[in-house]
Amino acid sequence: MTNQHPYWIGIGDIHGQTANLARIPELPGADAVIVTGDMTNRGGREEASRVIEAVTRLNPRVLAQIGNMDRLAAQEMLEASGMNLHGRVVRLAPGLCAMGVGWSAPTPFGTPSEVPDEQLGQWLREVHARVKDREALLLVCHNPPQGTAADRLSGGAHVGSPAVRAFIEEVQPQVCLTGHIHEARGEDRIGRTLVVNPGDLASGGYVRLDWDGSALSARVLTAGEAAL
Repeated sequence: MTNQHPYWIGIGDIHGQTANLARIPELPGADAVIVTGDMTNRGGREEASRVIEAVTRLNPRVLAQIGNMDRLAAQEMLEASGMNLHGRVVRLAPGLCAMGVGWSAPTPFGTPSEVPDEQLGQWLREVHARVKDREALLLVCHNPPQGTAADRLSGGAHVGSPAVRAFIEEVQPQVCLTGHIHEARGEDRIGRTLVVNPGDLASGGYVRLDWDGSALSARVLTAGEAAL
């Protein structure tokens, strides 16, 4: 049976480990694959290209952005290929668009692509200014918002971005697809916004996003377990 509504697969925190791509049954038929960031482990163009090639062998329609663990050369590769989502607004379907902000706020680990939290907030505002009124919005942000299930470490501390949270509280996108914190796989809400973090791909996490023409839904799933 063919899918009656468009859908997308969201993945992230790949870190060069692509084996689970083949275990996502919906991936080849998706309208696009959305990569939230961290394709590599401190890798650049070559390492990110290998990851993107692994995705495009299964589905050529890819939107991706770098996370804090990817070098700027990886973003340049995405831009050259027409796949870059960071800093862009992309029409996914009539009435639905996605906006992307990659990188991350500072971490204790000195990773390649970090910016002050205030910069994340500025990017979010600048990109959102290009979103058309009355369009439903998917926010793809590598750094999760502060104070949700999507930014909680295993010890219980919340390490997400205050700027991302403030943006979501104000704008209320239908869905925020995020990542960065591997162990914070799950779903939460900020007002009307559903926040979803699939966790790292090596653990099998991915998100399926479905659009019925007016509402965008999202589910966190596990590779090898077909969505119903």
